[in-house]
Amino acid sequence: MTIRTLKKWNVAQHTSDGDGVQILRVAGRDLNVHLDPFLMLDELRSDNSDDYIGGFPAHPHRGFETITYMRHGSFMHKDHMGNEGSITSGGVQWMTAGRGVIHSEMPGQQDGALHGFQIWLNLPANEKMKPAAWQDIQSDCIPKSRKDDGSSIAVIAGKIKFASALLEGPIAGLTTEPVLIDVSVAAGKTLELELPHDHQVMVYLFDGEIEGKSAPGALFYNAGDVLSLTATEAGIGALVLGGKALKEPIAQHGPFVMNTFEQIEQAIRDYNAGTLAI
Repeated sequence: MTIRTLKKWNVAQHTSDGDGVQILRVAGRDLNVHLDPFLMLDELRSDNSDDYIGGFPAHPHRGFETITYMRHGSFMHKDHMGNEGSITSGGVQWMTAGRGVIHSEMPGQQDGALHGFQIWLNLPANEKMKPAAWQDIQSDCIPKSRKDDGSSIAVIAGKIKFASALLEGPIAGLTTEPVLIDVSVAAGKTLELELPHDHQVMVYLFDGEIEGKSAPGALFYNAGDVLSLTATEAGIGALVLGGKALKEPIAQHGPFVMNTFEQIEQAIRDYNAGTLAI
């Protein structure tokens, strides 16, 4: 069993998206170079409603999947298919844009603390035009476990051995084999997770310090069997992301992610003609 070693550290950068939503962007278009099949990771964290109240009004997507995970607070989803739902603390919205979707994501609160993440996950070329789909996954449907030392995990996607048990997240059966885990490591303790050897893996640190690197930022790891995370006195709060690399060309323009620019141009024509999401 080989321990994964640190390959790269990336500091999260302040920016804005949607209708003025203040975010920390871990990485944009270059994320896929180090974390194929993922495309983007943003953190939303504020107790000032001015930072998030504008939300993400109606906008299109094609060619990938979007994941919204709320650690604290609530977000509402509405799309052209008639889907409408809300998640609260610990819940996830998982949407497959596929051929095309027009949706909005808006805060479900007018004030108070909000902490969540938006993640883009690529689709393989032969699935980019599949029908769009969406699901709400509330917190009580996400398997969780806590060790006696105070460390804990919540498994959103993937299969993970933890505390002598196998935890399987509610998202399974995808070609990209995504792993998405919310991890808390108690002060001075070490947490080890077995992950597929060849999966590219990133740890997004939102609280604490790992290997001399302080939150907020992302640690990218080399191939290996075991991811080992040791917390300092402050403890660790992090997201662990991994997946099966697609190794396919990427063409991206705003909310569209395809394999060629000709496909991007077709997506723009479809959107302008009102046929993107048909």
